[in-house]
Amino acid sequence: MKRSGLILAILMLPVLTGCSDKEPWTNLLKKDLSAWEQLNGTAPFKLEDGIVTGTTVTSSPNSFLCTKEKYGDFILEFETWFDPQMNSGVQIRSESRADYQDGRVHGYQVEMDPSPRAWSGGIYDEARRGWLYTLDLNPEGQKALKVGEWNQYRVEAIGNSLRTWVNGIQCADLLDDMTPSGFIALQVHSIGNDSTRAGLEVKWRNIRIMTEELEKYRHPDTKDIPQANFLSNVLSDREAEEGWKLLFDGKTAAGWINAKTENFPENGWEVADGALTLNPDAKQPGGGGDIVSTGKFRNFKLSVDFMYSKGGNSGIKYFIDTEKEKGALASIGCEYQILDDRNHPDALLGMPGTRTLAGLYDLIAPKNKRDNGFGQWSRAVIIVNGNKVQHWLNGFLTVEYEKGTDAWKEVVAASKFSKVKGFAETEEGRILLQDHGDRVWFKNIKIREF
Repeated sequence: MKRSGLILAILMLPVLTGCSDKEPWTNLLKKDLSAWEQLNGTAPFKLEDGIVTGTTVTSSPNSFLCTKEKYGDFILEFETWFDPQMNSGVQIRSESRADYQDGRVHGYQVEMDPSPRAWSGGIYDEARRGWLYTLDLNPEGQKALKVGEWNQYRVEAIGNSLRTWVNGIQCADLLDDMTPSGFIALQVHSIGNDSTRAGLEVKWRNIRIMTEELEKYRHPDTKDIPQANFLSNVLSDREAEEGWKLLFDGKTAAGWINAKTENFPENGWEVADGALTLNPDAKQPGGGGDIVSTGKFRNFKLSVDFMYSKGGNSGIKYFIDTEKEKGALASIGCEYQILDDRNHPDALLGMPGTRTLAGLYDLIAPKNKRDNGFGQWSRAVIIVNGNKVQHWLNGFLTVEYEKGTDAWKEVVAASKFSKVKGFAETEEGRILLQDHGDRVWFKNIKIREF
């Protein structure tokens, strides 16, 4: 009997072990949709045979089927099929508040994109900052989606880390802390009044979530794809390894001086709420002015988060030589324009578009621009590699040029800088934040030199 009992116990070990290692998933789809509620739009959702189907309708804003429960840290998996004529998404850590755009759903959206752009698995900040993670620099991720077929998604939202996979291929690696928790929502995208696109379907099934033992079941960290960091004035471990440096610590004005006096302004510029801000209300005679980095840079990638007030005007300049001509040209250089295009008259001046947001001021008009508008944070990226320069806004390339070419000489000759001797010929210079008299905020100012 003892021997039989021992054999039975040994035979049961794998079963007991399997039970203890069972992943703690919870299905979000029950027999009905009573645990969900619809917000904003009127596109119908139905649940049949374990599949939620949403259908496009005309004259409706985006429609969202939202969980009534809120989730902070979790691992989410789902399968989805959607008509190749439409894009969609799944909201995570999202909100709908009466004090924000009359209850409009906003927050992180995991993209479902059948277009040639192929950004499925990217992360979009719905009704807020726009694109946080595109797939332009992740070609393998762009191949992950199987258009017109069922696709499997995985989302890991743990602490400040948001990561996504489509069909087992990692698509996004984002660090952000704007919204630590919120509901999960299924989206049917608005089609406006386009009746030819009415009746298109998007489907979800096998929606399950894990909220316990997340460190045990999360996928290991890798460096296979780029990481995007939106944490305020903090370098990630990976950024530090890659050579990024903060130009603003979020607490002091260390590393910044007035472009002409070599001291940080006594008033006008402030450090408040983790941002370096030009406050015209606090500016006194002789205060403010353009400020520049104490360091000089030649080849680099500069990333700056900025926000402007309604009708605001400012800029980020580079190749600044504060010593040239005894300081007479201390604020002259190539400028990444910051402007409220919708509400500032300068947008209509100069050659068409050359004085608008994300352009090269008075020289080259921007393209592919995604402007979040006043009162919202946007991200500017400037890349300088020799004479080749790029401007990026919110993940989109807006300007690309090469100094010293015939084309460059032509645009300079047609601009207000035509009479500035040696304009932009400096190969190494400071970074400048412009005082144009309007309220503007800067944070997450960081640079990586090549």
